[in-house]
Formats: sequence, C-alpha cells, structure tokens
Amino acid sequence: MVCGKDCSGTSIDGQTQTHVSMTITEKILAAHAARDVVAPGEFILAEFDLALGNDITAPIAINQFESAGARSVFDPDKICFVADHFVPNKDIESAEQSRQLREFAQKHKLAHFYDAGRMGIEHALLPEQGLVVPGDLVIGADSHTCTYGALGAFSTGVGSTDLAAAMVTGKVWLKVPESMKLVYNGSLKKWVGGKDIILYTIGRIGVDGALYRAMEFAGDSITSLSMADRLTVCNMAIEAGAKSGVIAPDDETRRYVGDRARSEPRFYESDADATYAEVQEFDASAVEPQVAVPHLPENAVAVGEVGDVPIDQAVIGSCTNGRIEDMRVAASILEGKKVARNARLIVIPATQQVYLDCISEGLARVFVEAGGVFSTPTCGPCLGGHMGVLAAGEVAVSTTNRNFRGRMGHPDSKVYLAGPAVAAASAVAGRIVSPDEVVGD
Repeated sequence: MVCGKDCSGTSIDGQTQTHVSMTITEKILAAHAARDVVAPGEFILAEFDLALGNDITAPIAINQFESAGARSVFDPDKICFVADHFVPNKDIESAEQSRQLREFAQKHKLAHFYDAGRMGIEHALLPEQGLVVPGDLVIGADSHTCTYGALGAFSTGVGSTDLAAAMVTGKVWLKVPESMKLVYNGSLKKWVGGKDIILYTIGRIGVDGALYRAMEFAGDSITSLSMADRLTVCNMAIEAGAKSGVIAPDDETRRYVGDRARSEPRFYESDADATYAEVQEFDASAVEPQVAVPHLPENAVAVGEVGDVPIDQAVIGSCTNGRIEDMRVAASILEGKKVARNARLIVIPATQQVYLDCISEGLARVFVEAGGVFSTPTCGPCLGGHMGVLAAGEVAVSTTNRNFRGRMGHPDSKVYLAGPAVAAASAVAGRIVSPDEVVGD
C-alpha cells in the first residue's frame, strides 16, 4: 500500500495497521479502484457506476466503439444517453445524430436512453431520476458532469474516446486530483443563491484557480442551500478549471435522494485531518447578486457594479438554473409584470417534470402572460444551438454557465451570466438590474 499522506502505524499481532487521512474525493476514488488509499497525483483504473453521453458527444463515442470492433457494451444498465443539446432536432444533421443514439441504444438494450418527450437536460435529469446517488463515480462526455458532486459523488467530464473505452471495459483511467476546500459561512442575502456563490468564487480565484483539483464546498452557507442550489454550485466547478466539485452529503442530501435512488447510496465525508492543497474561507453574508460580464465567468461583479447595460434577450434555464426552484424565483419577480418591449424572455425548464410542475403551479402562465417564451426542455441557446441564438451586437443576460465569445451565437454578441432573480428582473427592466429595482425590498 502506497501512503501519500502522513500515516501512523500500530502493531497488532505482528501486523502493521496504517491510517491515512483522506478527503471525500480520495475515499470515493479509492473505493472504486479497490484500493485502501489513493493520493493526489496517482493514476488509477477505477470502475464507475454510470457513464453518460449526449447527442453531440455520444455519436463520436459510438463511432470509436464500432471502429474498435467492439460487439457489446460491458453493462447496458450503466450507460446513459440523453438527447438534449439539439432536441427537438433543429436540422438534418442533429436528426442524424439523435438517430445514431437511438439505434445504438436499441441494439445494445441500454436501460437509460432519454429521447424527445422523455428527456431533460442531462445534468438535471439524472439526479431527478435517481440515477446518481451519494458515493457514486460518474463519468460523462460533457464537461458539466461535475454537477453530481452536489450529491456527494465523484463526477467528472471525459472525452468521447474515453467514453467509448469505458463502454467496452467498464473502467476509467484517472489521475487522482488534489483537493481544495472552500468554506462559506454566514446567512445569504435576499436573492442570493448557488449561482451567485459560484460566480463570486470564480471571480475571486479565476477560471484556472482550481486547475485539475477537486473543489470541496463546505460551511454553514453551503449546508443551508437547497439541493438545486448545490447542484448549481458544483455544475460550474469546471469553470474554475476543476476536475470535479463536491459537497459532503447531509440530511438535505438524504431527503433529496430519498425514494428516488435506484441504487444504494454510500455516504462519505472527509477526515478531519485530511490534507488539502489549499483552504479558502469566504464571508457569504457579504455576497451580493452576481453578474459575470463578457467574456469569462471569472469577470464576476455585484449586479450594482455592472453599469447601464441594455439587453436584447434574457434566458432562464439550462443545466445550471433550470430546476423548479429556479423557475419559482423567476416567476415571483415576473408575476403581474411585462417583459420590456426591447427585450425577449426565453424560459426553458430543465426536465419534463419541471415543465409539468411549472404548469401545475401556474408558473407557465406567469411566464407567458409576462410576454416570455416557455419552451420544452432543451440545452438550446446555452451553446448557441437553437431556441435563442444571438445576432451580431446583441446582448443577453443568461442563467447558463458560460459566456465565452460567440457562445450563444454571433462572435460579436455578448452574454452576461447571472442567477434567475437577476435574469428575470432584467427582462422586465430591459437592462441588467438588481431584483430589488423591480420588486422593491
């Protein structure tokens, strides 16, 4: 056994027993590599609980799978395909990609294939369906697979070729990341949620501030968050360069997993004396609603510091902020109001269940009566795909996770990232504003 941490040993019947302190990330990786201990920098071959692909990345993996001569997947219960990026299909090419997923899923009898009418945005759908539980190791051919760390799992994005190999072997080759601990304390201000916490953090550490690290989020501000907000926080760990994000499971996790879990959860937590590459503490009570100005998520400032920025479009949705809790926040601001005549509002619930909940709770009516578009679940505009592509010179405020140049359309367009409260308020005002400017204190 290799000891990469400070170890202590005692002799019992001539046998040396060692204890190695580990973080939650290291414990999950060790368990899946059939190891007693792993240390940062080590390379491991680990079994995974679920491998994920979508309608953009899975076709590449399928091509690699077939060109390698593979005849069957290692386990049809541990592979999940979600057609969400260009679905409902926007053109012939996207229709062909979806057909390739559909045919592969049918041929190999994949247990988890989600097509139009059943699908949702993958990183909202999988937790909702109980396909990821605490203690899992999940890989996905999508960079925001790190979302599931909110459940106390290790989850990370991989390339399509890695996904192909995983579908054949049931294993993934990983380098154990260093862990950094980010501790947040204090009561959050009104309108401040998970999106504001993670934008604030990326604004402080930069888009490479957690490069190939596991970002472990802790503190009473984090434990006070709903699971929706926790999923948002971990979703954007990749925007700080992280390998993964993780939050230790607690009572809120157990409540959320509840009866939806399709496998047995395993609850891990970091040892009190675990070693971290870095520990940072934040006074979360001082965080204001945040906006990341173009063209990087690290350009985060308080909404009041953005200045006078008229908008052409507001988007509320995505794998970052398309859950029912996000819809409720947006509707609470939009109710009884109208979208500014110079602006467009697009609201995209993340899953079919969120769509139905919006209807049953009357939120869909609020969005439509305000003058917004209420869409079927899709990634759509987040990646400049469809359902809200920007023209040259247009400006959007969006609850999505990236504002790179050209991300939502024309290279000369601009995307400002924010939470659902700021996005909804800005749609009403026609410019980026604090929610208090629209609804009052």
